[in-house]
Parts: sequence; structure tokens; C-alpha cells
Amino acid sequence: MILVTGGAGFIGSHTVRALAEAGQESVLLQRRTADVPAHLAGLPVHAVQADVADLDALLGVGKQHPITGIVHLAMSLPGPERGIDAVDVAARTLQGHLNIARAAQAWGVHRIVTASTIGVYNLALTGALTEDMPLPVGYTHAVPTFKKIFELLDGHLSAVTDVSIVNARISAIWGPGGHLPDPFFPTSVLVNAAAQRSEPDLSTFPAPPQAEDALDLLYVRDAGRALALLQLTEHLRHTTYNVASGHATSNAEVVTALRSVEPSFRAELPSAGDRPRTWLDITRLREDTGFEPRYDTAAAAADYVAWLRAGNTR
Repeated sequence: MILVTGGAGFIGSHTVRALAEAGQESVLLQRRTADVPAHLAGLPVHAVQADVADLDALLGVGKQHPITGIVHLAMSLPGPERGIDAVDVAARTLQGHLNIARAAQAWGVHRIVTASTIGVYNLALTGALTEDMPLPVGYTHAVPTFKKIFELLDGHLSAVTDVSIVNARISAIWGPGGHLPDPFFPTSVLVNAAAQRSEPDLSTFPAPPQAEDALDLLYVRDAGRALALLQLTEHLRHTTYNVASGHATSNAEVVTALRSVEPSFRAELPSAGDRPRTWLDITRLREDTGFEPRYDTAAAAADYVAWLRAGNTR
């Protein structure tokens, strides 16, 4: 059984589905409930209520279920504006990450796949970003800051314990169950507007999204499958992998794909002219796991719009 923290969430639920397709049972670690969420009903899934920051509760999961692998996707970083001391939050976040490693040791788990982010890179660079590039050390945002800390800790723990901790640097993910609006890129807003045959509301973004703005966009069904492959592939030669499409997709290309699904869709995005493009190189992932994205932009747009029009939200 594979323990998936954050397994009921956006990327986690698609990882659980991919694990099920590979013949694996999953155990969802959830902070608020021990019920299997409705959108995962019918799958070989068990749910337990526990917090990664509570080591005793976490270790108790292994007494209920024979855990053989861990995909660690959950990370909570509430800000001090919610009345929680920022130092306590940082300590709790670090403690939760270390507890996952402690649990892996206690259960005899050989591999943890843990979520890092595209944000660890210097995104002002152009071209392909590879896993062996030096990372910037300046503070930009809490999430990439903690992810870089985790990557350093994971490298140390992998070297001095019997647990291999694999960091998945996950690119910009979109698809069923995603954030609406996503705080970083407008894809989900555009797709939802196309599905509803309405004008997209892009007013929530600090600056108007431009037609040529581009990111490495990976459809969430492909992201879940990539994470499952990193957990299940017998031999991995590296401890860090880009989980991405391997190319940049612009807002204009997303709009074009949506118009092929819904010809009436209109999204007038300002143009900034030619812009440099950055993407994540997925050579390692492809060579070691055989991963290839199954959804190009057009197929992903059609799938996402159909999912929304079937009565689903986000």
C-alpha cells in the first residue's frame, strides 16, 4: 500500500488514480476526516485521519495498514495573518517533513517521493531548466523556500539512512479539481469561462495576463501518472526529477486550444510581442520511468471542458 499525504487534493487525487491503474492500493492521510472522499469512491483507497506533525498518530497508520511506499504531497504554510506565530508554523512544517522520514524508517519503506516545485528554479532564465542547475538562494516566496530546504534535508537523509527520498520538481499543473482562480497563471480561469461560454474574469491577477506569457504546463492526469511512476519504478538513477511536459505553453496557445473545443470562446489578452520561453527538461524522467505526456494542450483542453460540462466544479 502506498501512503499518499494530500491524496484527496488536486494533484494527490490524480496520483491515487494513477496508482490504482497500476494495481496499487493507496492510503490517504487526511487532517480532518477518516472518510474516503466522494471523488475517489470505488477505488482501492483507504483513508486515515492524522497530521504529519503528530508523529505518534502518523506511526499509528503503519499499525493499521502495511505501508510499502510514500508519496508526500501535503504541505501547510498558514501565514501569521491568521493569528499563528510564523516561527511555530515553520517548525511545524519542518517537523512534519522529518516525521515522514521517521515513519518510512519505522515501516521499512525504501522510497519516499516528495513534491518540490518549479519555483525552486530561477524562472528568469530561458530555455530548458535541468535538475543539475544551481538554484537561487534568495527568498522569493515561502513555498519554494521550504521546498529548497527540504531538498537539502532529503539529500542528506538519503545519504545517511536506508530511505531514498526522491524530489519531484512539479511544473505548472492544470486540469480537473484545480485551483480557481490559480494565483500564478490564468489557465483554469480561461478553461472555466470556455466551458460556461462566458467571458473570462482576469481581474484577480496582479497584472493582466498577456498572450505570450508562457509556462511549462502539465495536465494533472499526466502529473499523477508521473508521480506514480516515480514511486513504482524499480530502479531510479537520480534523486531529483522534473515532472513537467518538457515544453512551454503560452496563454495564446491555451486560448487557441479552447476555441477548437468551444468556437464561441473569446479571450482578448494584451500582446507583449515575442517573449523568451522557459521549460523543464524531462529527459531524466523519460529515460528512467518511460514517462511521456499523454495530453497535449488540445487534448487536455477538450478533456477539462468535458469534465466541467459534466457537472463538476473547478
